Amino acid sequence: MIALLAALALQSTTAPLDPIGEMIASQSPDASEAGASTAPAARAPIQGCAGDFAEGSLLICQYGPDSQVTLGGVTAQADASGWAVIGIPRDAPDELRFTVASAAGDIDRMQAITQREFAIQRIEGVPQSTVTPDASTLPRRQREYAQKQAAFATHWDGIGFLAGFIRPAEGITTGVYGSQRIYNGTPGNPHWGLDWANDPGTPIVAPAAGRVILAESDMYYEGGLIFLDHGQGLVSCFLHMSAVHVAAGDLVEQGQLIGEIGAGGRATGPHLDWRVKFQNSFYVDPALLLELDLTQLQPVD
Repeated sequence: MIALLAALALQSTTAPLDPIGEMIASQSPDASEAGASTAPAARAPIQGCAGDFAEGSLLICQYGPDSQVTLGGVTAQADASGWAVIGIPRDAPDELRFTVASAAGDIDRMQAITQREFAIQRIEGVPQSTVTPDASTLPRRQREYAQKQAAFATHWDGIGFLAGFIRPAEGITTGVYGSQRIYNGTPGNPHWGLDWANDPGTPIVAPAAGRVILAESDMYYEGGLIFLDHGQGLVSCFLHMSAVHVAAGDLVEQGQLIGEIGAGGRATGPHLDWRVKFQNSFYVDPALLLELDLTQLQPVD
């Protein structure tokens, strides 16, 4: 009798309190998947930089959240998703120190910079008033310079650059980045943009998403002018437009109409001059932006 009671007591401490309920629960889809995510975990981007280490190039880098990337004297702070944008000046030396400070580990090396040969472009027949502006226009030029610098000083936290860049207009290429321009026999500054000549009114679209930080229809040097901030201090400038279809503060998508080709300001004929400035410090080559391939930084399944 005592042995039987002991066996029953032992059975009561090891058996489920509700064996039928636990059997039903064990067959439930929710229970069978408990502890496992129903969606695959997001894959982290591949670390590295998209773009060429060359004069006038732009690099889009991924080294993890809040990492810091430095090339020569140029530093970029990554955003919360780990993206950092860094430019290389037109006259960069053939080697620069490249450093990365990140949670995943630091990088410190000397990086070779491809040296490029830039063309010399001679332009004749330019009105002398545009080569050497009349002194009476100085107050206007000073006022517009201050307006442009105020726009460059703004900051947008977006990532318009992350989808890459498309051509903003169709036309015949008449000017390239970095070329030395000689106006009426007088050497000028290097040309910082990519020029396409076409009929007045030819559409101009946003090469990448961004926020409009300046939109003016009649500037002394540029005629119709738009500044479009793509994030991290990367700003597209569109010059000589005959029409401006956006306003400062507008958010635009890649491919959206923003203006039309014209011949305003210091121009010898209707064309678009597309320039891209980095951190209000120097210009990078727009043609190289069109070649950027960000897929190399995307995770591979």
